Amino acid sequence: MESPLVVGVDGSESSLQALDWATDEAAAHGVPLRLLQASLWEQYEGRRPQLTAGRPAEKVMAEHIVASCAERVRLRNPDVKVSGEVVPDDAVTALLREGRDALALVTGARGRGGLAGRLLGSVGLAVAARAACPVIVVRGGERNRTGAFGHVVLGVDDQNESAAAIRFAFAEAEARGTRLYAVRAWRCPVFESDDLAGDIAREHRERASMILSKTLNRAMPDGGEVPVRRQAVEGPAHRILLECSADADLLVVGAPRRNGGRGLQLGRVSHALLHHSACPVAVVPQTT
Repeated sequence: MESPLVVGVDGSESSLQALDWATDEAAAHGVPLRLLQASLWEQYEGRRPQLTAGRPAEKVMAEHIVASCAERVRLRNPDVKVSGEVVPDDAVTALLREGRDALALVTGARGRGGLAGRLLGSVGLAVAARAACPVIVVRGGERNRTGAFGHVVLGVDDQNESAAAIRFAFAEAEARGTRLYAVRAWRCPVFESDDLAGDIAREHRERASMILSKTLNRAMPDGGEVPVRRQAVEGPAHRILLECSADADLLVVGAPRRNGGRGLQLGRVSHALLHHSACPVAVVPQTT
């Protein structure tokens, strides 16, 4: 059975942007789209007086959100096979459970209860940190969300933490018919910045370039025709990637999952990108 792309919906503007993005993504990959609305109406039903003999208002609203979102998908792309479900659970638990059998999970940057602003909501952050599959948090301007720039950016970290992200980024670029820009950040330690700073900086840059090429060559698929630009750039990784996100359609990074590890497993770079990126961000888990 084909793994679906799963998107969390709650009727907010952010989730509708994620829904539109997920519709285009499902079409590009030729996979079904599954809509998930998490609602705790069953818990509330037993605590509130039932004023009518009908269904609880919270459940009716949740079902309406799913139905209207499914119609939005059909109007945007009739060829995408869409299904939806309301589950009586909190959003994080429901999405993590769905992620076990999903191609990827898609969320908006803010839910209905989120505060206005650029920072990522708690649901998206928790799901990105713990999901077993790639998680895409849809954020940024309309041009970034609709693929107007024609390239995917890949942040390349250590070899053991980037393989899954590299394969995911190549698949995304191929499905979209776009270029891939692979970046590795490097920095020259302060204590090495002396009279030989130029030579030392060159050594760091060459080492970063070597690691970038070696890591890409090990993980990139055979026979692919995706045009790739590779570059080692001096500076903090989060700053370099945030700058790259300004004119990117998607930013892809890896996130190590320690065997047996629990709780949030995101590094500083991933945190910064999820909160401040100018384009959608894909966090791809890599078991280490």
